[in-house]
Amino acid sequence: MQTVAPSLERLGAGHPVLAQMIRDARTRDGSLVLLHLDIDHFASVNQNMGVDVGDAALEAIGARLQAALGACGAVWRHGSDEFVAAAWLDDDAPASAQALAEALVAEIERPLEVLPYTLFLDAKVGVSLCPQHGTEPSALLQLAENAVRRASHAAHEHVQLHSSAAADRSQSENGIGRQILEALPNGEFRLRYQPKISARDGRVIGMEALLRWQSPTLGLLLPERFLPTAERIGAILQIGNWMLDRVVAQIRAWREQGFDDFFVGMNVTTQQLLDPEFVDRLLGRMQQAGLPTASLVLELNERALGSNIDVVHRAVSALRHEGIGVTLDNFGTGDASLGALVRYPADILKIDRSFINAAPAGSRETAIVRALIAMGHQLGMKVIANGVETEAQLGFLRRADCDYFQGYLFGEPMSAETAGQALRRRYLRPELFTATKSHRTLLLVDDEENVLRALVRLFRRDGYRILAAGNVRDAFGLLATNEVQVILSDQRMSEMDGTEFLGRVKMLYPDTIRLVLSGYTDLATVTEAINRGAIYRFLTKPWDDNVLRDHIRQAFRTYDAQRGREGTP
Repeated sequence: MQTVAPSLERLGAGHPVLAQMIRDARTRDGSLVLLHLDIDHFASVNQNMGVDVGDAALEAIGARLQAALGACGAVWRHGSDEFVAAAWLDDDAPASAQALAEALVAEIERPLEVLPYTLFLDAKVGVSLCPQHGTEPSALLQLAENAVRRASHAAHEHVQLHSSAAADRSQSENGIGRQILEALPNGEFRLRYQPKISARDGRVIGMEALLRWQSPTLGLLLPERFLPTAERIGAILQIGNWMLDRVVAQIRAWREQGFDDFFVGMNVTTQQLLDPEFVDRLLGRMQQAGLPTASLVLELNERALGSNIDVVHRAVSALRHEGIGVTLDNFGTGDASLGALVRYPADILKIDRSFINAAPAGSRETAIVRALIAMGHQLGMKVIANGVETEAQLGFLRRADCDYFQGYLFGEPMSAETAGQALRRRYLRPELFTATKSHRTLLLVDDEENVLRALVRLFRRDGYRILAAGNVRDAFGLLATNEVQVILSDQRMSEMDGTEFLGRVKMLYPDTIRLVLSGYTDLATVTEAINRGAIYRFLTKPWDDNVLRDHIRQAFRTYDAQRGREGTP
């Protein structure tokens, strides 16, 4: 059976193994499912971690997919970060194909160790079936590719099966263009609002207005699905004007309800900034509605800042001079990143979600996020993290002094009515911002359950607040959501060794006191870890209870001394 290797040439429609499987499908019971798998945002792995890491990751993903399919299927590389798989199903039910595709997505989403990194990847899958959808290899591959393209534009659907109806509806961009021109007069565009949260206490300090198109034939579409076409056919200014009118009206409505200490962010495009009437139109709408200019913040992505620099700069400068705030949106993903900071002084820097997703456990992403926050603050900007979805991400970002958060942890894009209810509540998920103050919190990390339990029993008598993790990923989660002073980690663990784990912890939480407890002694590794400050002390198994307790007490004293506090003996 074909397996994936970095040197495997790209799959073509005439590949002999695939061609034979399709020929067999004409006479064999059940059906053959073709899956086109696209790894989300994989380019950032190559850019941030290096091509060697990217190649190793793709090889490992291919091996996972092949292992999941076993003898019933085959996997090939296709393109730079894509795979094609073919597998036999005992029946021809679309639900079976859907289940298989979901299982392969789950394989890709499992944490992937490519030392020294831990990658957390997502994927989209397009599916076609043979013989139901055809018997020609090139046609089936094209149908699966079209389906994965639809999946990339769907809000929460990782898997899309080919359907004749969907293919007919989206068969040409010109057809979409005609529907866009009809969408405004037909009232098909919608605005959704996602809360922006203060890092200090969870207070709702603003909303982002997000455009959606509820097409009667194509369903609910995200902006990336239709805005490029709208720009091409010249409809973007009409859509932008409609959005501006709606946002201004909504801000006024909320202020009339008594909410006067928030702002709404709104995305603008290059074409709008190049429109000579845009600045006057925006300021005129705000003045007519009686709104303070600080209640509106324009969100500009790097693509909007990359062309016609002089004209765009004059528009942005004029707006900021009048008090309209500016956010550099999804910063760090475009070619204009650092140059944009020089040319376009902004009020808020928004870190792209791709960095936030991996930051709590990924050393490079962690460094980038910390650097972006520090740089934003040095330049006098507030910093907002986009795509905050877990408590671990929240804890890490709070400790990194990020100012604002936006993401599904606090709410998905919602209707104006629901957003108004969030403003009325004032605080979202306040329990996440209740600081757990303890000057004696000990984190124990060991992947042997019996050892972990023994350590918990030993230290419980000393009155510490004890956190226990059986793996490194759980340990990072506990560190992100708790104030921890001392960490005692096993050295030999399946995910990574203790010195490597504590080395990453040092960068994330440098104030912690970090100790290794192990029955395995690699003097070179331990000495190197001590010399670079990754660990405070190396202790051996089996341990003497009283001696180990003394070491931990001394570790807390050291922490207290470093923080300038008087320790408790």
